[in-house]
Amino acid sequence: MPINLPLKDMTLREKLAVMESLWEDLARTPEAIESPAWHKTVLDERQQRVADGTARFVDWETAKKDIRSKLS
Repeated sequence: MPINLPLKDMTLREKLAVMESLWEDLARTPEAIESPAWHKTVLDERQQRVADGTARFVDWETAKKDIRSKLS
């Protein structure tokens, strides 16, 4: 089913709102989404960094500010 969105006419904020709506809808049935094999590899690597003590963390509020500053 083709979906036609006026992407060239949409602002970044509008595009992000559409993405958020899609994620919210997908999140209603997480069991329907199969995680790709590479994702497990990335998660395993991150878990190993946590175990090794080499992982770095940023609190959620700081992370959100960083993301928002990159989008402005």
